[in-house]
Parts: sequence; structure tokens; C-alpha cells
Amino acid sequence: MAFLDLDRISVAFKKEQVLKEASLSVERGETVVVFGPSGGGKTVLLRLVSGVMQPDSGDVRLGGRSLLGAGPEQRDVGMAFQNFALYPHMPAFENIASPLRARGMAGDEIARRVQETARLLKIDHVLKHFPKELSNGQKQRTALGRALIAGPEVLLLDDPLRNVDAKLRYEMRIELPRLLKSFGGAVLYVTQDYKEAMALGDRVAVLLDGRFLQVDRPAEIYRKPADIRIARLFGDPTINLVPVKPRLGANGPEVDIFGSRVSLPAQTGHLLDRDCMLALRPEHIEVRTEPVDGGIPMELDAVTPLNVRTVLFLRSQDGREVLATCSEHEQGRFGRGHRAVHAAIDFGRALFFDPASGTLLPAAA
Repeated sequence: MAFLDLDRISVAFKKEQVLKEASLSVERGETVVVFGPSGGGKTVLLRLVSGVMQPDSGDVRLGGRSLLGAGPEQRDVGMAFQNFALYPHMPAFENIASPLRARGMAGDEIARRVQETARLLKIDHVLKHFPKELSNGQKQRTALGRALIAGPEVLLLDDPLRNVDAKLRYEMRIELPRLLKSFGGAVLYVTQDYKEAMALGDRVAVLLDGRFLQVDRPAEIYRKPADIRIARLFGDPTINLVPVKPRLGANGPEVDIFGSRVSLPAQTGHLLDRDCMLALRPEHIEVRTEPVDGGIPMELDAVTPLNVRTVLFLRSQDGREVLATCSEHEQGRFGRGHRAVHAAIDFGRALFFDPASGTLLPAAA
């Protein structure tokens, strides 16, 4: 039995079904990131766990005990919000200390715990400052300290990095996993940033249409998305999608794609004569300036730097737009684009989806 268990949770607002028998489990010491687009029910899920809301049906269990009917004060849950929600009339010290004061803890012990938590979060130098005197990063860490200080069994984090600058967001993606592991409880972390989900989650739970369509380790969700919508959500630049119908050629499975006829791996033989949506990650398309065996002729339209990768905007002979990437040091080979190139595609790493249901088709029969 999982430590935190959401069992077939359903919630509706008027006629809108927000959660539809959604189930998820989180172990003690595990961080599960709930990922999905805005308005998909992620924050509602946290409110159900915290006790602010009750589900229309289903159960929320902690350590095997149902929490239905128990208010927030009866649940050992800490929560940090994206808008920080700090008490404006209290300095950072008192904001962090507030859960301990509510429990009637002795002043000396409160001071010790606040100092310890603040040092861990690197904000011990601003404990006397009021929220209006803090940077957004310091506000975020203060809110996190308040959620952590009482050592709750469950920690709920509602997109806490959304309102901080890019530099701090990057730093916290590095620091937070260590911090959350030291916490030791069950963590539910909500975000609509797929990079954040992959960086912070032991597992990622993808919430779409009110249900968890896939719950798995970050690398597996990127490598084998269960649904075509998940494939689109994970990746920057986005995945290439092309409708195809594999058939049997003289040398095995083949397909017409991008104005060329190319061979497919033998393990795709079970897809012969079936309508499919072929999905190619941009990093699995190698662009060459010279002809290459099996390469597909294309036109390079534009070259756009993106962090440590460069995005190559291609146009195939049949008019399709194709995204590829290369490393920074390879970028110089392409100049400013608008030239004939050849795309060597790693079809062994291609994904195939059912065009009607959107579900991932198996790589082998």
C-alpha cells in the first residue's frame, strides 16, 4: 500500500468534470511531479489532498487511513503556493515560524528550527526582512521554509517556481531535489513546465482530460510517451508528426515520407498497411550539407540558436516543415540557412501512434 494514495478521485464544477476517477500513489521519500496544461485540475488535486476541498467521489488515504471529512488542520500536510502567500505584516522569521507557533512550540525550539531551515534555504541573512523587502527568490524560499519547517508527512508544492526569474528557476531545479530528499516525506509537485517536471520528479504523472494518462520515470515518459499529446508536450522544439502507411518493399518495411521512399527497421513489420502517425524527435534527425546514404533531400530554411542546441528549420520536397537540432559547434556549417541539405533520420528511434486514438503503437508485435 502506498503512503499517499489518491483512489479514483472525481470532482466536477457545475457541468465541467475536472477530475475523472483519477488515481495516483506516492511513496514516503518520493517526489511525484503532476504535469499538465493550465486549467487541467492540478491545483484542484492539491486542494483535495490538503483538505481545502472534498472529492465528489473516490478516496484520499495517508498511511492507509482515509482523510475524507478531515479538515486541513487535521492533516499533516504542508503547502507552498506559486504566489508565495506570505503574511505581509510579518518578517520572514515569523512567516517561517507560524506553523510552529500554531502548535504552541517553545520559543527557543522555534528559533532553532527557523535558523536551521533558513540556513538550508540560504535565506538566514533576510529573516528580519518583511515580504515587501524580499526578492521573489527570497519570497519563494521563505514560503518553502514555512511549508517544510513542521516536517509534515506530505508536502504540496503548487508551481512554486513560476514567479521567479529564469536564473533562480535554473538554480532551484538543481537544489530542490536535494532539499526534498532531506525532507523525507511524500512530495506532490505541480508544474506546467516539462523541463521542471523532468528535473525534479522521481516520477512524473501526466494529467490530461481529468485522468493520469501516464505515470512513469521522466526518461521513460520522454522516450516512450503513452499518448500523442504527451509526445507533443515533452520536448523543445516539439516532436515532428507525419501521417504514414508502412508497406512491404523489396528489402523489408518501407514508407513514403518527406517526398522520398525510405526503409524502416525490421521490427516495424507488424505495422504494414496500417495508417500511423510517425513521430520523430528533432535530435534524431542529423542534417548534412553533403549527400548521405539513406538521406532525404531537404531545404534548410532557417538556423535558430536555442540554449546549447541549435534548431534547424527544414522543408521537405513535399512541402512539410521539419524540425531538427544540432550542437552549437556544428551550427557554423549551415550559415544563415536557405540551402539544400540532406536529413539522415534515425528511424530506429521513431515512434508510431494510432491516428484515431492517439495511443502509442508497440515497437514490435
